[in-house]
Amino acid sequence: MQAKKRYILLTLSIIVILYCCIDGFRMKTESFQKNYRTDLPSFATIEELYKAPSPLKRNPDSKRKSCRMESCFNYANCGSDPKVYVYPTDGPVSATYRKVLSVIRESRYATRDPSEACLFVPAVDTLDADPLSSEHVADVASRLSRLPHWKNGRNHLIFNLYAGTWPDYSEGSLGFDPGEAILARASVSEALFREGFDISLPLFHKEHPERGGTPPAATANPFPAPRRHLLAFKGKRYVHGIGSETRNSLWHLHDGNNLILVTTCRHGKSWKDLRDERCDEDNKEYDKFDYEQLLANSTFCLVARGRRLGSYRFLEALAAGCVPVLLSNGWRLPFDERIDWRRAVIWADERLLLQVPELVRSVPPERVLALRQQTQLLWEQYFSSIEKIVFTAIEIILERIMAHRTSRHREALIWNTSPGALGTLANYGDSRAHLPLGVTAPEPPLAPSSSPMPLPAPSVPLIAPPSTPGKTFTALLYVQATSPALHKLLANIASSEFCEKVVLVWDSERAAPSLKSLLRMAGDVRDPLPVTVVDATTHYPGEGVSARWQPLWAIPTAAVFSLDGDAPLLAEELDFAFRVWKQFPERIVGYPARNHFWDESKGAWGYSSKWGGSYSMVLPGAALVHRAALAQFAEAPPALRLAVRRAHNCEDILLNCLVAHLTRRPPLKLAQRRRYKTSHHRYKTSWTDPEHFVQRQSCLNTFAAAWGYMPLVRSVLRLDPILFKDPVSTLRKKYRKMELVTS
Repeated sequence: MQAKKRYILLTLSIIVILYCCIDGFRMKTESFQKNYRTDLPSFATIEELYKAPSPLKRNPDSKRKSCRMESCFNYANCGSDPKVYVYPTDGPVSATYRKVLSVIRESRYATRDPSEACLFVPAVDTLDADPLSSEHVADVASRLSRLPHWKNGRNHLIFNLYAGTWPDYSEGSLGFDPGEAILARASVSEALFREGFDISLPLFHKEHPERGGTPPAATANPFPAPRRHLLAFKGKRYVHGIGSETRNSLWHLHDGNNLILVTTCRHGKSWKDLRDERCDEDNKEYDKFDYEQLLANSTFCLVARGRRLGSYRFLEALAAGCVPVLLSNGWRLPFDERIDWRRAVIWADERLLLQVPELVRSVPPERVLALRQQTQLLWEQYFSSIEKIVFTAIEIILERIMAHRTSRHREALIWNTSPGALGTLANYGDSRAHLPLGVTAPEPPLAPSSSPMPLPAPSVPLIAPPSTPGKTFTALLYVQATSPALHKLLANIASSEFCEKVVLVWDSERAAPSLKSLLRMAGDVRDPLPVTVVDATTHYPGEGVSARWQPLWAIPTAAVFSLDGDAPLLAEELDFAFRVWKQFPERIVGYPARNHFWDESKGAWGYSSKWGGSYSMVLPGAALVHRAALAQFAEAPPALRLAVRRAHNCEDILLNCLVAHLTRRPPLKLAQRRRYKTSHHRYKTSWTDPEHFVQRQSCLNTFAAAWGYMPLVRSVLRLDPILFKDPVSTLRKKYRKMELVTS
């Protein structure tokens, strides 16, 4: 009996103890959930994850002044064309910062006179503020304070890529007080970012090209959009110190097929001493995959924070057309003041890592395609070179200045569509009516009394025609010799539905052909076209090939079809080109195309005539251009026209640069004819001479230096007639003869 009582008492005691433990744990859990419910949600919907996650709370630097443009910037010296002054280099400068300074000094923003500058850029290297880095520059604070125009940093722009050092990499640790200077920096958090004042930069490699940059890799954009892998990441993980939490957990998501998320411990001097139990397995899996192939074959690329909030993978993913999935809470994205990143990236949340696979699987194919297309546009326009990154930062600041002066700035649409803000000047809108193509045409030259063919008086007032395209065009031919090809061209021009007049610029020591012989060349196709023959050697001596666009007084239309005398164009090709040009009268529209590129090995712009997917020039040997643009060519800087005359070359490059500078739009290439070859006779045998391309490359660099930037804009668009290449009956096609001469 006594034993039974003891068992009952023991049982009751155990029950009481268990109840107290369970109740205490429940109360503790409820308290924890009450205190952290807002910071650690247990679930987030797909719609919530599409948006940027709420930033983690950080401790801002209380010593940093909370600047705004109104309080820390002086607009007094910022007129209608604000200039940037770069201090002379004095002291050690890294190769990367030397590139930053170089692109500004050689840009259209630069001035050598500090008294007329609105913005100042120190030549003190502030890119790397980590004292443990080999490129860290010491004594930055005292060197900045000694700058003659420092004034506590007011109106100064400071660039920084790396802040803080081991072990916490605090982004507030710059090693100097920037004062009232604008900070253009990478890996900045929302907490330390001064809204409307600072600039957020992307983190880029030391090898990032100075100018030009690699073209985007996914311009084809096939649909459906998915690639071999759904989500990919390959990079370091940190077994010790800041940045370890997120990357150390990625192995939970890796499946070796759809989800490739591999990391390695092999970095740093002491990784073997700090290795954990997963390092060997992670390193083995890491070695199975090539990083470049992962970028090219993955639909989404994870961009996880490293030691700092930013990561090189952000730009690498953009370039590859792999949609970035951001896993870095609180990171201020590059240039997000003007770039709408919702159209190019997906936000994930570090606190909800296991939901990332479900997040990317939920994105429909049409949205993937749109995201990928936007990554390519943003990479090409703003991130593919140091020049574009620096110019974008400066443009944002100049846009703030313009908004302060005029309460105007470019619309967000301009920043987030082609050709982008760097391709659209800030002082006019993006509509056709605002394009700066209205100019006054020069008066006709007086014909000498000995001229065998007196120039007729102009039949239209000596002003530029209206900017509206009109219903007809004038064929402007540059001819050095009569030939069967010229006979065919004149006959095709006479057969054109839209040609109103022919102006023939004769540039030869031989006597110019008579009007009667020209009409005979054209054949009896329809009513004879009005023809004006201009002897360039008599009326424009010394102009050389530049004389081809001089006689604007004889051109009554806004549309000018610039043609070489042996251009092999059919009447259908002339008419199709004009129909297209009427929709894009501010551009050069034509057939033969060329490209430019930045030659990193030579540190200069290069010229390419190779067939490729992109182009930046359409040669005016067979192209339509606005008459007002040709008038602007006559008013180009004398040094540029002199370079063209001396080389007997490059007038076509100069015209393309001029139109691109005025409109900030690329030319338009039409249906590709592989049999088409540009006129080479005016260059004699130069096309077989390597010196010809050397001259054209020299011209490119001369023109870029004159404008302070490369004005040419690349394009991958080609416009073809409907059913042009389709395998259907020729009778169903609008332009039936065009396909017969292409192969």
